[in-house]
Amino acid sequence: MFAYPVPWIEVRFGFGSGAESVPNNARHMHPEFTVVRLTPLLSTVMPTCAGCNGNFSKSGLRRHLRLTTKDACARLFASAEAALSMSESESDNDHDVDQFGNLSDSGLPSGHTHFQGDYFGTDYTQEQLGYSEDEEMALGDEDDDRAASESEAAAESEDGYEPPRPDPPLQSSTADSNPLNTAPIPAPSRVIRKGIEDRFHHKPIIEKFPGNLAGTPISDNRDATSEERYCTTFRNDKANPYAPFRSKRDWEFAKWAKTRGPGSTAFTDLIQIEGVREALGLSYGTSAQLNAIIDNELPTGRPKFHRSEVVVDGQVFPLYSRDILECVRALFGDSDFAPYLFVAPERHYIDKDKTVRMYHNMHTGKWWWATQEAVEKEYPGATIVPIIISSDKTQLTVFGNKTAYPVYMTLGNIPKEIRRKPSRRGYILLAYLPTSRMKHITNKAARRRILANVFHACMSYILEPLQTAGVSGIRLTSGDGVVRRGHPIFATFVGDYPEQALVATVKTGDCPTCEVPHTELGDGESDYPLRNLDRVLDALDQLDNGSTAPDILHQLYHGVVKHLIAWLKDCCGEAEIDARCRRLPPNHNIRLFMKGISNLSRVTGKEHDQISRFLLGIIIDIRLPNNLSPYPMHTDETLSLLEDALDSFHANKAVFVDLGIRSEFNLPKLHACKHYVMYIKFYGTTDNYTTEYTERLHIDLTKEAYRSTNFKNEFPQMTLWLERKEKIFCHEKFIQWRLDGCPAPLVVETLHPGIIYERQLVMPKFPTVKSVKISRLVDAYGAKYFRKALVEFIVHHSNPTFSLAQVEAASQSIHLPFNVVAVFHRIKFTTPDPYAAGGTINSVVDAVHVQPAHQSHSQHIPGRFDTVLVNNGNGGLTGVEGYRVAQVRVVFSIPAASLHNLFPPTISPPKHLAYVEWFSPFSSEPEPHHLLYKLKPSYKNGERLCSIIPVANIRRSIQLLPKFGPVAPKEWTSSNVLEQCPVFFANSLGDRHLYATII
Repeated sequence: MFAYPVPWIEVRFGFGSGAESVPNNARHMHPEFTVVRLTPLLSTVMPTCAGCNGNFSKSGLRRHLRLTTKDACARLFASAEAALSMSESESDNDHDVDQFGNLSDSGLPSGHTHFQGDYFGTDYTQEQLGYSEDEEMALGDEDDDRAASESEAAAESEDGYEPPRPDPPLQSSTADSNPLNTAPIPAPSRVIRKGIEDRFHHKPIIEKFPGNLAGTPISDNRDATSEERYCTTFRNDKANPYAPFRSKRDWEFAKWAKTRGPGSTAFTDLIQIEGVREALGLSYGTSAQLNAIIDNELPTGRPKFHRSEVVVDGQVFPLYSRDILECVRALFGDSDFAPYLFVAPERHYIDKDKTVRMYHNMHTGKWWWATQEAVEKEYPGATIVPIIISSDKTQLTVFGNKTAYPVYMTLGNIPKEIRRKPSRRGYILLAYLPTSRMKHITNKAARRRILANVFHACMSYILEPLQTAGVSGIRLTSGDGVVRRGHPIFATFVGDYPEQALVATVKTGDCPTCEVPHTELGDGESDYPLRNLDRVLDALDQLDNGSTAPDILHQLYHGVVKHLIAWLKDCCGEAEIDARCRRLPPNHNIRLFMKGISNLSRVTGKEHDQISRFLLGIIIDIRLPNNLSPYPMHTDETLSLLEDALDSFHANKAVFVDLGIRSEFNLPKLHACKHYVMYIKFYGTTDNYTTEYTERLHIDLTKEAYRSTNFKNEFPQMTLWLERKEKIFCHEKFIQWRLDGCPAPLVVETLHPGIIYERQLVMPKFPTVKSVKISRLVDAYGAKYFRKALVEFIVHHSNPTFSLAQVEAASQSIHLPFNVVAVFHRIKFTTPDPYAAGGTINSVVDAVHVQPAHQSHSQHIPGRFDTVLVNNGNGGLTGVEGYRVAQVRVVFSIPAASLHNLFPPTISPPKHLAYVEWFSPFSSEPEPHHLLYKLKPSYKNGERLCSIIPVANIRRSIQLLPKFGPVAPKEWTSSNVLEQCPVFFANSLGDRHLYATII
């Protein structure tokens, strides 16, 4: 698994006086490096190729000349090489080199940003977000406060300095004759894709594992539940559910101190202030006394850490680890997970004929089914417990060299929807590996090998109990008291590329999954067998089916997306890319990069994720060097059809070679995309095994733990801090169980594993502004024809069979008996979370902002009027038929006192209405090259076409991407682009729900 024996390296684990020798080795370890590019300030002049008149970066010109297939450019390169050779033979001057720019070729794309930090960045201090004091705002929750703060920041950056950009080029009449302006790539039918997406809304056809024995209990008799077992392990006071604490206040103060409170010294100083302890009725007077209660009187919820010693060349290094089998019992026996545990493999199909298989959670993958078949041959009735391991070294301090090497563990039996939430505690910290750099070993090659040896030795020691337990099984009791024979088996390792290379014992630059040579990594058609560790390690009895899983965070966000951004910056120019980012209209699901993306430092996974949602939109119509037409970069397949998308990229990647951006594509992270389909079939979808989750755990279980120490001999303090915190969480859950009346374990029906949950529109109970004059709606909100639109809505709603002419005629006699309305500045959409602790809850997943310009802290905040997707009455779950895009100007309610004067008594008008301005209907097909729908503002008699509609007709928000043209106009800004730009594209990549809708 992780062992790689070698005779001349010995690593010893010491426990007191005894020591066990474990020979171990891993062959390769690589030093990390960072590529930093220093760009001259305001540098906008790019070298020009005299052969084709194309503009390139200096290094890009060198690659273009060396790799070009154009005769004029090739001759120019040959003459340059000859001149360079003559120059070198005659003198040390480089005049000929300067003529063509810097001819050195690093093999790396220029424009690299210094990418650092994990998925959530490096600074985890939460900002105190205030909210606007504007009298018209009644922002009452954290999301609204954050939105107000982001609006202020965007307003401050909108008018900031912008580097100079070239003027828009004159349109050439021969542009369309460019041979590279080829026909669009044939795309699958929209009808076919719509049928695929529609199936996600229906329950799958499920095929159970044959025999009905997999995952069955050992007997019909149940053991005690986890709460009942918890009761028996400490002195239970039936009259006091908070025992061993005196009261609710005593307990809550202790919980605050250990989860949110200050350091131990500050905490002691606080409660020793005269009268504080007595007033609060605390059972402890110092931090040490509270720790004693937690250590001695609260049961152990999760296993304790044990210290071991790794001895290398006479040097001792500590290893802190837990018993992995006890960790398995703790996770499998958690009552919060019991109703949702997967205990047997299943095959899910989306059609009745069982021809199209669905993959989501791990129990739907081929690995579990095949493993169950193998174990069932000798041990019928087995419950497979897939062990998912993740490791990643992380920095503990912003300045300095303090690091930690945590190892996390979770179970594939726990649904991925639970594992992705750190608050549900679906992962457990398994170990802290030694972090020494082995500076006492002076030979660098030997040091790298020994560091790898230590990693493999530690992991082999930690996972060694699985070898026996995985074969013969162990007794496992779930949180509801059901006893099964569990077989904990190592399923997959989750890590970034360096970790995967370390685990697979391959050289840096090679693929950890298959045997493809490094020189063929960029070949999309290469097909090589998976790595078989039997060829490397005879000690393994079975084939390795590729236990290193792909990683979205480091392979896609920090890998492919990072490279793609760098290439596009070289192609299109950093200034133009940044200018387009600053001019995108705001949307709830899209972050605005008001300072652009070129100069970002320490780019996080979240930022790369956000950039990937609009990157396609901002390069549409951009003018490439040498007037090359844009290459198609997307297919009409859904994102789940990864192979077609990858084939499309490989079919069109030559554009980066023609532009001199790349000379080859032998990138391991790009090549890893080739294996995604295989891994999804093995282990379920990629969100089962992504480091996005464990990167977040660094904050809770490592960085916060380090901050709780005195920064000296920190690891014993960190493990003790974590044990106490886990005890507090376990006791909190037990207290809640007591307060709820000791209920029986929750029983839930099988949850629908589909991707899409329908959204529910939620309006605030109270308006943001109770009374706004209609004249202000016209002036400040832009609702120019509010009165006319409202009376036409009243007539049409009261007489739905009227024609347009009849509505206009009847509206002439309607008089509005009011001059003010109540206005709402926010519409929210929620989606159910069936895996939420304590039952299903609704989480806010989308919001529509409708707010005029206002002053906040002496700063002018531009108005924001979001665009939405409106259901005209016949819109379905997927597809654009029956939908139209509109910009919301006002969300309001008609005064209740006036309703009886405006509507017949038999008519019940909607409570919430919206004044909207329409965009053109969706065309029958999207644009051919980028597959986005083109939209234009709709006009009637030279004025914007507007209506008043029920808010209930709004399906969700949608971002419109401006059609910038060759150069983004300077007068456009994020706040005015919806009014200034004449043509837009509907951004279908905002989130999964939108992608499945805009087909």
